[in-house]
Parts: sequence; structure tokens; C-alpha cells
Amino acid sequence: MSGFSIDWLDLREAADHRARDDGLLVRAIHWLQDARPPGQSEVVVDLGAGTGSTLRAFTRSKIYKTGSAEWRPIEHDSQLLAEIQRRHGQSTTLKPHELDLAKTSELPLSDTRLVTASALFDLVSANFIDSLVDTLIRQCQQQPVGLYAALTYDGTTQWTQTHPLDETILAAFNRDQFRDKGFGPSLGPNACHYLERRLVEAGFEVSCAESPWILGGKESELVTELAKGIGHAVAEDPALDPEALREWLEFRQANVTRENCLVGHRDLLALPPA
Repeated sequence: MSGFSIDWLDLREAADHRARDDGLLVRAIHWLQDARPPGQSEVVVDLGAGTGSTLRAFTRSKIYKTGSAEWRPIEHDSQLLAEIQRRHGQSTTLKPHELDLAKTSELPLSDTRLVTASALFDLVSANFIDSLVDTLIRQCQQQPVGLYAALTYDGTTQWTQTHPLDETILAAFNRDQFRDKGFGPSLGPNACHYLERRLVEAGFEVSCAESPWILGGKESELVTELAKGIGHAVAEDPALDPEALREWLEFRQANVTRENCLVGHRDLLALPPA
């Protein structure tokens, strides 16, 4: 899986937290804390945990009981796990696991009440989702476990300062989203719908909600990095003229302080049947 820097994860976090659907977040916390059977622990396995953004989204909610749950952040990057420990080791029971997310059979799901992930599933393949859903089904035979997946990219990007190349570049960017990110060919913008379908087929009760980034001039640094990232992703696309792409990037940079940008995401909560 391709890595993400701490700087990038920190830069996007405020936008991520604003975008999360509050209703699904509250239901996920309720499932973790208040709806569990007697004797089951509050254990969260956080896939691709980064620096702990999902944990912080939970702790910033008024209904979350800080310190009550054990979090098991899963990462392949030891530096990110060390950062989670540095930020939350004094306030949260952490059991970090450094492992390859693609090996779903090795996920530490014993006693787990909730599996979480943020901005992950558009990077993974259909085979990964199939394997994860099968793993959740087996785990539910021991005790019920839910899945809360936030901020899955849906293929939508809109700019208020429009440019003639916007649709062409978005199409090229979405094509790039299907390349292998370390899990096999990625589902990209199709991920949330595929994940929803597989979970429904497995008998889970699934709820989805839109969770778009809505970025304004105050997020100019994030918008700048977003445009740069799009430009880098599409630079080798044969359908794009390099000079035209350079002009598009210059246009985005020139308008960044007055730009409004929407990037579509979806949140999902899947709970096993009662």
C-alpha cells in the first residue's frame, strides 16, 4: 500500500472531520458503547489508522466516553504507529499492530466490537473487500462486530472557478484511481457501492451517507496540495496534453484563495442483524 506522510494527514484532518456524517458517527459510537451485549469489551480495530484521525473523531464527539475503549490501530508504517502512540498513549488504551492490511486473516479481531477505516476503501480491490467481509462474517459467529467506513472517495470533484479541462482531468484522475495501490486493482470511485452490496448480501444492516469535503479559501493550502496531487496522478495519462495540464495547474494556483471545491465521499455503517 502506498504511504501517506504525517504532514498530508494533518493537513486534511480538519476537512475530514467536518465532512463526516454526524448521524452515522453517533450510531457507530452507540453501537460500540451502549448497544453491546453484557460482557463484550469495547474494542475497536482501526484499519489504516494513519495518525489516529478516526480515534480523534470519536473522542471529539460529546457522547463518546473517553478512555472506555481499547483501540487497535493497524498500519504497515511504524512511524505512523509511533505517532499515534505519542499523541494518544496517555489517554487511550492502545494496542498497535504493524502488519500488511491485505492479510485480512491476520487482523486482530478477537473481542472486537467495531472495525473502522477512513479514506481507505477506494484504495483497495474487490478481492480485499470480499476477504474482509468473509472475515467479519466468521467473527460474527463468535460475537457481533460492526464496520464503520468513512470518507470513501466517490469520483466527484467540482470547482467553483471552472476551467475547460476540469471534466477531462477528473476523468483521467478517476481512471488513475483504479490502479493497484498495494491490494490489487483498486475499486476507486466504485468502492463504497461494492462494499455496501457485499455487506448487504452477507446479511448486515447497511446505512450510507454523503460526506463531501467542502473547501473554501481558508483551506488554500489543502486545495493547493489537492490540485498538485491530481496533476501528479494524471501526468502520464496519454489523453492529456502536458502543456494543457500545466496551464490547468497554474489556473488552479492563481485562483486558490477564492476557490471553492467539493470532493465527494461517502460514509458507511454496517451492523450485523439483531
